[in-house]
Amino acid sequence: MSQENTNSSVNRAKMYQLALFPMNNGATNVYFILVLSYIATFGNTVLTIATLFATTMITVMRVFDAITDPIIGAMMDRTNGKFGKFRPYMVIGNVIMAFSVFMLYCICPDIPEDQMWLRYAAFIALYAIWVIGYTFQTSVTRSAQSVLTNDPKQRPLFTIFNTIGSMAGMGLMQVLAPIIRSNVGDYDTPEFYRFFAPIGIVISIFLTILAIIGIWEKDNAKYFGIGGGAQEKTKVSEYVEIIKANKPMQRLMIAGGTCKLALSVATNMTVLCMLYGCMMGNYDGLYLPMMVVGYVFSVPFFVLSVSTSQKKGQKASLQRYVAVALLCYVVVLALLLIWKPGNPATTLTFLGESGLSINLYTIAFVLFFGLGYGAYYATADMPIPMVADCADYETYRSGKYIPGIMGTLFSLVDKLVSSLSATIVGIAVTMIGLKNLPVAETPYSEGMNTVVIVLFCIIPMCAWALTLWAMRGYELSGPRMKEIQAINAVRKDGIAKGMSLEEVMEKWKTIEDVPSEFK
Repeated sequence: MSQENTNSSVNRAKMYQLALFPMNNGATNVYFILVLSYIATFGNTVLTIATLFATTMITVMRVFDAITDPIIGAMMDRTNGKFGKFRPYMVIGNVIMAFSVFMLYCICPDIPEDQMWLRYAAFIALYAIWVIGYTFQTSVTRSAQSVLTNDPKQRPLFTIFNTIGSMAGMGLMQVLAPIIRSNVGDYDTPEFYRFFAPIGIVISIFLTILAIIGIWEKDNAKYFGIGGGAQEKTKVSEYVEIIKANKPMQRLMIAGGTCKLALSVATNMTVLCMLYGCMMGNYDGLYLPMMVVGYVFSVPFFVLSVSTSQKKGQKASLQRYVAVALLCYVVVLALLLIWKPGNPATTLTFLGESGLSINLYTIAFVLFFGLGYGAYYATADMPIPMVADCADYETYRSGKYIPGIMGTLFSLVDKLVSSLSATIVGIAVTMIGLKNLPVAETPYSEGMNTVVIVLFCIIPMCAWALTLWAMRGYELSGPRMKEIQAINAVRKDGIAKGMSLEEVMEKWKTIEDVPSEFK
């Protein structure tokens, strides 16, 4: 693929830039697994903090995380130094997260049990510090895409590379966790976290370095909107007006927020321990194979989703494959409804005492879970490049280049909604009478099947239904984005030739006003 511009409206990225910058998402997803998937279990079983307190604090901190987003987004939009607009936030955020996670997982378990107040205080303080670092770095993933490329054929590729980055971070951590558990200590031991955390920190630092290399050339004022570095500063107080005026962003917030809630709940370690360990009785033999199943099935859907995005736009692709996931999970739901404790015919199994042992129940579960998860996973990160479309739409609508605000507006709602995940899991577990969060070896107890059905199936299915509804009114289709890019480009050219922002906004309003060389 040629990387040279063919017309004045297109800013293309080099292939290595498209491949490396999404590693920023991989770097932060390391911590998504390391912290959000394990911190409640760590707090409850290692620090012996109360279950509801540990799970509720996750919700509180996610809300705090969401509140800090607009502040950091506004700071980012006002930043334009020698090190660029985005790179400082990647470095600072990663350093903060590395420090706080090391202190939390490696030092806090040494606090004496007779000083529980100090354990609670350290848990809260270090978690809050981590949240600030996480907000710094995650904000860049959504915000910097607008400078990376505006080519409608390249932006869908970001989804593939973003998923590769996620697998390099999130996927690697998911693979390593059960291996470390088997060789070092269970999820309720401090040894597991002292071994797991430093590995995650090193992986995240490496991925961050790759991402900085990827964005280095594009983190330049000449790519910042239609007026370069001379952009009007937007106050945090103007966020509400921006949300009200930018209808596509409203709908994208609904789609992205609900899907993140579904992902956070369904992949929560407690839920997976209940499904594969407590219900099926073989966590070690099922967790990794089922994760591999999901990844393998996602490969063809990645190819299909990118092809659909390039031909018909990201909206059409998101709608099509989320619908596939929803239909497949109807069958997964039915399979969990017919499950019976101790019944071999309704138990997931790959290996028996004499070797390979697969029943019809396992075949059906693998097939429909694989297709559903693969279709969803291929589109799970699609709202991220769609944020860049919304940022370009805002530039078209108001003349403002505010990628930090647009990215963190999306992130704010995303985090507020997904902040409920740990509390939902905690409440569900306590409702069936469990005092501690289940781990892989926890025996099955009455009500676990119902909890898994709700958390593993029904919540994701409701989220996908809301996504389909939200996308029906989303106007930024493929052809519409081409028009917006052309109008933004001719306005930028006008400003470069000495016209004011007001003049270019008035002169070029529709695609019919745009000269042919910009179309």
